[in-house]
Amino acid sequence: MHDFEMPADYVERVTARQGRPHTCESFETRKTALVVVDMQNYFMHESQQAACPIAQEVVPNVNRLAEAVRNSGGIVVWIQNLSPWESEESWSVARERYTEDKAKQRWESMQKDAFGFELWPELDVRDEDQRVIKRRYSAFIQGSSNIENVLQDHNVDTCVVVGVATNVCCESTARDAMMLNYRTLMVSDGCATSTDGEHLASLGNFYLNFGDVQSTDEVIARLEASARRNTEDAAG
Repeated sequence: MHDFEMPADYVERVTARQGRPHTCESFETRKTALVVVDMQNYFMHESQQAACPIAQEVVPNVNRLAEAVRNSGGIVVWIQNLSPWESEESWSVARERYTEDKAKQRWESMQKDAFGFELWPELDVRDEDQRVIKRRYSAFIQGSSNIENVLQDHNVDTCVVVGVATNVCCESTARDAMMLNYRTLMVSDGCATSTDGEHLASLGNFYLNFGDVQSTDEVIARLEASARRNTEDAAG
């Protein structure tokens, strides 16, 4: 798992601006979604060209978070990246960043019937969970997916983001969620990317400018405390 600690000066700057180190100190748990980004074989299995094997190490944390969110009344959304449906040329600027062979391999690996498209088998995916297919790095950008419909149908106002890669699809999705007025949190030991440096840079910038960053243990403790409070309030 990544060696991660939020720089102390980042915490000081955020605290000075907002009066506390974390915006998500509590949750309205029934309005909370765990958004699991691209935990697919293509991004996790050693045989794949985009493999980030360290992502395998965060699977237990993702499963713990999924259970905690379900138990507190929230929803779990499993996102899978699919090759753009229109054509290989419909996202030509991304294609330019690959050699011809690598672009072909990515296209073929991210088709629905491909091994690369499948979710990592050790993930605890339940029938009651939501499934979303996206076609760009961010699930929220126009034309990428129907995630906003899913979240709106469940009255979600808070997104807890985990997955792979921290600094690509996770950060892109989390940033756009915040820009669309969702309270957004990235989980430091629930996301993974190629190096510790990239992981820190992504989470540090997100924390400074876009949303909250907490560990799995912190999120679960706050979810459980919030669920107890919500139950007590409902009981009068």
